[in-house]
Amino acid sequence: MNSPELDYGEFQNEALVLASKSPIRAALLRNAGLKIITCAANIDERAVEAALGRDVDPEDVALVLAEAKALDVANAYPDTLIIGADQTLSCDAEIFHKAGDENELRKNLLALSGRTHALNAAIVLVKNGETLWRYNAQAHLTMRTLSPQFIGRYIAQTLPDSLQSVGGYQLEGLGAQLFEKIEGDYFTILGLPLLPLLARLRQDDIIIS
Repeated sequence: MNSPELDYGEFQNEALVLASKSPIRAALLRNAGLKIITCAANIDERAVEAALGRDVDPEDVALVLAEAKALDVANAYPDTLIIGADQTLSCDAEIFHKAGDENELRKNLLALSGRTHALNAAIVLVKNGETLWRYNAQAHLTMRTLSPQFIGRYIAQTLPDSLQSVGGYQLEGLGAQLFEKIEGDYFTILGLPLLPLLARLRQDDIIIS
């Protein structure tokens, strides 16, 4: 997803920092007229998740990770508003992570085939080490029953991009063919509940109404 050249003009007066290396999240914010700087957080996400224990809701895991990212990046940007974001995928009691390779991706798609999973997207706003706002949203996606042959063809056509998302799919591409039903906000599915974030930034006079 490419971000167009924008004249930010009346949208806002100073840059925000996105504590994420996700090109999709950055493009969503820039396409909405926000001037942002991106800075990836230096945290061990799996260690943070493990410290929470096994009984924490997936929505809360996403929120804790988003806050940890924002607080880490805030150290390098005093007096600047930091946007932290994270997304988890859960199916029943299991949390899925990005596949590390083709075999793990195939295993994940077989496990999700014919089932409904949740995408839990969280955002936080942090400034000078203080968390000012937390928000999370959830979308539910039902995969159709996928044959091993289809999964093999899908993987062959989508690597390496399919390794970059937690579910192994991008809805704006061939990933749309995996599903029979989707319930939820499109921006939440992409990993950034954009409309509530914009509303909060307008409320705080960060961007002009």
